[in-house]
Amino acid sequence: MKLVYKNMDKVGDGSVTLIPEEPEDMWHAYNLIAEGDQVRSGTIRKVQNETATGSSTSSRVRTTLTISVESIDFDTQAQVLRLKGRNIEENQFVKMGAYHTLDLELNRKFTLTKPEWDSVALDRVDMACDVTKSADVAAVIMQDGLAHVCLITASMTLVRSKIDVSIPRKRKGNVQQHEKGLAKFYDSLIQGILRHVNFEIVKCVLIASPGFVKDQFFEYMFQQAAKTDNKVLLENKSKFMLVHSSSGFKHSLKEVLQDPAVVAKMSDTKAAGEVKALEQFYTTLQCEPAKAFYGKKHVTKAANAQAIETLMISDNLFRCQDVATRKEYVQLVDSVRDSGGEVKIFSSMHVSGEQLAQLTGVAAILRFPMPELEDSEDEQSDSDSD
Repeated sequence: MKLVYKNMDKVGDGSVTLIPEEPEDMWHAYNLIAEGDQVRSGTIRKVQNETATGSSTSSRVRTTLTISVESIDFDTQAQVLRLKGRNIEENQFVKMGAYHTLDLELNRKFTLTKPEWDSVALDRVDMACDVTKSADVAAVIMQDGLAHVCLITASMTLVRSKIDVSIPRKRKGNVQQHEKGLAKFYDSLIQGILRHVNFEIVKCVLIASPGFVKDQFFEYMFQQAAKTDNKVLLENKSKFMLVHSSSGFKHSLKEVLQDPAVVAKMSDTKAAGEVKALEQFYTTLQCEPAKAFYGKKHVTKAANAQAIETLMISDNLFRCQDVATRKEYVQLVDSVRDSGGEVKIFSSMHVSGEQLAQLTGVAAILRFPMPELEDSEDEQSDSDSD
């Protein structure tokens, strides 16, 4: 994300002008823009023109509109953010108060004005504009005949390509058909990797599968690379890492990212930091349950006691339509930071974020045990079921 202009006052209101440059930037924009915010951007509007004879013609004109956002829709496949709202600035083509939908796309500048920029929104702008936090891990999750090429960015796991090739079974006296099918599958997968993995940015490419599928593919890929003198693959051979997974489906990525060898290799990426924190939470929950809690009520009580060492919170909670609820979560984040705790904001588009969502979207590891919180466990489950 490119920051063009930033203007904030001490009270916290102001605006930023941004240009989304990567698909991930659209996700950041989705997390930044809330209902009630004002967004100004270029758009195309259909305009009816009436001639002197009374007949009407319609034409499409490019104009710049400022709308007060009423609804937000994010198309993850097309990477387009659709904002619907009323026009709030004079415009020769659109009446004041008329509804319009703005499509925010890659490389299209937009200005976002908020009545109040809280710490979470400001952090999101800083994170989005930090070039070092782009996708630096790729993963190939595979089994015979099926593979998913994924990019793991700081905020989400994107499946860039799905390769599905039927491979004939090995039959006595006729192994050729099986081998031809296998070669076709491997070749398609190599093309998928070359097309979707930018080796200039990616630091690590995980190849995961059950059994020896990954090893056979890896051997085949580098035999072909040597034959065709594919410099991209040959020069980046050290970035590949073979790991075990239970299947070739996307959900197997969760266990792959928890592998200690993978965590060590990915130690300087944000994705690994989230996975590691969640692992630590589950370990603490098993070994020292009085030092690990989840759910808004318990975590808030722990924060009030300045007991939180690591707070894990889903970005989903900051997109809630209720302003008061969002403010509560922002205050929770601020209070943990003020008391010297670490805050990790998990992305709901990331496998670790999906796991955190199963724990209500907010969890904490404490500095010291608070057994008194355990006593109110039953109370918590009663209130959750209401």
